[in-house]
Amino acid sequence: MQIRASADPTLRSQRLPVFMLEEANPPVLGNLKYYLLHPGTLLLMIVTLVFFGYGVLTPTRQVLGGLGAATRPLLLCSLSSIASGRPGSSPPSLGWVSRSVLLCVLAGSALLSGAPTHDLSYNLLIRLVLTILGLGGCSGAGGPAEQIQVQDDISPADDSDAHVSIYCHCKWHKDLRRDVLVLTPWLAPIVWEGTFNTDILNEQFQLQNITVGLSVFAIKKYVAFLRQFLESAEQHFMVGFRVNYYVFTDRPADVPQVVLGPGRRLVVQSVPSYPRWQDVSMRRMEMISRFLEQRPRLEMDYLVCVDVDMKFQDHVGVEILTPLFGTLHPGFYQAKRASFTYERRPQSQAYIPLDQGDFYYMGAFFGGSVEEVHRLTRACHEAMQADRDNHIEAVWHDESHLNKYLLLHKPTKVLSPEYLWDPRMLPRPSVLQKMRFVAVYKNHPEIRNR
Repeated sequence: MQIRASADPTLRSQRLPVFMLEEANPPVLGNLKYYLLHPGTLLLMIVTLVFFGYGVLTPTRQVLGGLGAATRPLLLCSLSSIASGRPGSSPPSLGWVSRSVLLCVLAGSALLSGAPTHDLSYNLLIRLVLTILGLGGCSGAGGPAEQIQVQDDISPADDSDAHVSIYCHCKWHKDLRRDVLVLTPWLAPIVWEGTFNTDILNEQFQLQNITVGLSVFAIKKYVAFLRQFLESAEQHFMVGFRVNYYVFTDRPADVPQVVLGPGRRLVVQSVPSYPRWQDVSMRRMEMISRFLEQRPRLEMDYLVCVDVDMKFQDHVGVEILTPLFGTLHPGFYQAKRASFTYERRPQSQAYIPLDQGDFYYMGAFFGGSVEEVHRLTRACHEAMQADRDNHIEAVWHDESHLNKYLLLHKPTKVLSPEYLWDPRMLPRPSVLQKMRFVAVYKNHPEIRNR
């Protein structure tokens, strides 16, 4: 390189404020030639640009309530907000300063594209500074720094969103139960305490404006359990939703008068009695199936079928609702498949081989959508009718046929033993954080056959 005077005759008589270094054979970019500043001046400009880029054009994200301000480009904050889906976040707009700096970046890159090889370090450094400056300028609107309050909760944006509930932001796997099985092999959730958010579910089902049916059979002396059953359901079952109680009984006059909350009603259905309690149990599938064929489908969206000699003692809500669900038997939820009391005789329609079976479900708590419950009860009734024609009775009657049906038609949810427990027969394990629906004391011989 040589120190040369400018080739322009108009500039030869002028004293230049800055020394220029020119290539012996400079690359021509249109009518422009490529020049570099003196290294000392270049270093001063780099320091100035860095200070200017980070100190002036970079807005701050200030955490309210702190003593200092945590600064970083707002563009990165906005991108993270957009990625997280937080409402109210939007990409920043480009102000006049931002657009000017962006043009500087583009122009600088164009001018530096023809730099000589031995000045590559200077060129890279200038590119870096211009890029940083461009990032700082593009990250805001050219106005004052924004103050953004950092919060974990989602709050409504305006009065139109006032119905949206406030709850903690989801935290992946933080509160997931690790001491119990929470997912079936076919990816249906197993409902335990700690695996669902009641507020979110209530809000979603309230938007659907659902009605839930609860069916129960009070045959013979089992009508004595109705009052406690209904009163406990009023306290804990589907609170805040419309509920229809369907009581199937051979003693309608003995059905107690229970004060019901708004949107909840009692429907008494007269049915015949049978000499054996086994027949009463098995006839439930037939009665429910025929009942659903006669009732208008718009009367309810879901039907839950339970035993009457039970009581609710904790929350049982919309977390159980799904097209089809069954409940794990409290005596077999930790047992191996070989110990399940399935029907093992091939002559029965309820037959399940030793090498098959997922869980053992109890017949005292099942349900789902009206359509799915109708399919289940009709299929079980037809299977039991076929067994009667063949003079065979499944070992656990309707429960055996229920297990066969749920083996062939996988439930979309499975309820844990929290939803069906007998504290008098089974000690409470540590994994059982709630006992929601429990058996009440009864004298079986006294109640069943009279």
